[in-house]
Amino acid sequence: MNTKKRILALLLMAAAIMSIFAGCGKPADSAQDKNTDSVVIAITTEPETLDPCMGWGHGNMPLLQSTLVKYDYDMSFKNDLATGYTLSEDGLTWTFTLRDDAYFTDGEKLTASDVVFTFNTAKNAKASVDLTFMEKIEAPNDTTVVVTLTKPTSVFLNTVASLGIVPEHAYGPDYGVDPIGSGPFKFVQWSKQEQLILEANENYYGTVPAMKKVTIVFMSEDAALAAVKAGQVDIAQSAATLADIPVAGYNVKRISSVDNRGFTLPMSPDEGKTTEGGYPIGNNVTCNIEVRHAIAYALDREMVANVALSGYATPCYSENDGMPWNNPEVKIETNVEYAKKLLADAGWADTDGDGIVEKDGIKAEFGCVYPSGDSVRQAVAMAAAEQLKEIGISVIVEGTSWDDISKRMFSESVMMGWGAANPYESYCLYQSAGAFKDDYYNPEGYMSETTDAYLAAAMEALTVEEAYRNWQLAQWDGETGTAMKGECPWVWIVNIDHIYFARDGLDIGAQQLHPHGASLPILQNLQDWKWVN
Repeated sequence: MNTKKRILALLLMAAAIMSIFAGCGKPADSAQDKNTDSVVIAITTEPETLDPCMGWGHGNMPLLQSTLVKYDYDMSFKNDLATGYTLSEDGLTWTFTLRDDAYFTDGEKLTASDVVFTFNTAKNAKASVDLTFMEKIEAPNDTTVVVTLTKPTSVFLNTVASLGIVPEHAYGPDYGVDPIGSGPFKFVQWSKQEQLILEANENYYGTVPAMKKVTIVFMSEDAALAAVKAGQVDIAQSAATLADIPVAGYNVKRISSVDNRGFTLPMSPDEGKTTEGGYPIGNNVTCNIEVRHAIAYALDREMVANVALSGYATPCYSENDGMPWNNPEVKIETNVEYAKKLLADAGWADTDGDGIVEKDGIKAEFGCVYPSGDSVRQAVAMAAAEQLKEIGISVIVEGTSWDDISKRMFSESVMMGWGAANPYESYCLYQSAGAFKDDYYNPEGYMSETTDAYLAAAMEALTVEEAYRNWQLAQWDGETGTAMKGECPWVWIVNIDHIYFARDGLDIGAQQLHPHGASLPILQNLQDWKWVN
């Protein structure tokens, strides 16, 4: 884009931002007052719904609704609506005792009947809340809920911690755009593709938020940066590629995450097979385990983090680095010479001098796609591809649409990202039954009876310790596993830091290790935010 066009684009962007804030008073001025009780937040992802049964808040605190239990800072569980809970010896029956001082914002009391209604509604919706393992849920009285599972399920509390309770008496087709809850904030207004306005719930049973008004605006990272420069927002989601741009009156918040980026590597050869949707399966380069291992060991993850992302990332070795169920043995050291030896020992050699090794007439070259416009994924993919040239592997990086990626991901590499506060994600990523489905979890086609057994044992464990041990064995049991030193269906590269420009004086409290996606995670402790100077 030439200079004149770029200036025009920035002016149009500024005009659009000013129009959004025209009805919001003067957030820039009021935010500078240490006694303010409001905040304006810019994030890139707008929710599709505010209905927890359809996925709102899944994996995070839903803000408008309360949950039975919730995550503490260290990812342990603590009570919310529940005052306590027990699990039967056979692992099938969970009994929750509820507090009796929780009310919805319309004044109606929250009872066990609302919990039963919520769980049944979420199960029947078959959205992002997976309750397929729930056989039934009952309310013997107003403060007791009994959940019966079809089999022991160790991740049940993780699901409970992200399912906000909705009011049975006020739930209907429009609930997702006009919700009533019992959480720390109450809904005020939602202008689609523009802003969401919340207010503190003054009748909340817990600590009432210091922020009495919250305005959440939805805009791209570039537009958010322009809003920061204009002083129109108090905190804005950004990216590592923009984080070094200084803005007077603001500081950069760098929050650690388990939000990973890495190559998916198809594990099957190209034999003309297709998915149920008709998309090609297999890649004749990445199906070779020595190629996958060579890629894993050749990458200098620290260099990718520092060069491609200006240091706003850390080396990544699994889908759940830093989580208590992660196996520390999955970590590997960069060893370029070892990577070269792996290829040479398997018969890969540069016979024509073009810098790319080949074997049986097949060059070690494959495509890697990423979603266009994602500067972080592009930077990581390009940096990794450049490093892999040293061992004779060529990666052709291409930006495209998610729709196109969904068709090509079974036969090409994808610069993919995951990361959750729930080990169930590992089950979805690696169970054999999930291979080659259209849900992005296992497009590389990883299948292992050994891993399936560990995953099943982890899911059905009756104690946290037993579950964690099996999650770790699924990654690496000393001989095989999902880890890069094992079957290596993924080559993990970096965990990206979540970056936000925050106005000086805004205290966003202690942040948990963020999961995938930087929009909702920053809001999960919104009730703790305050202005300090």
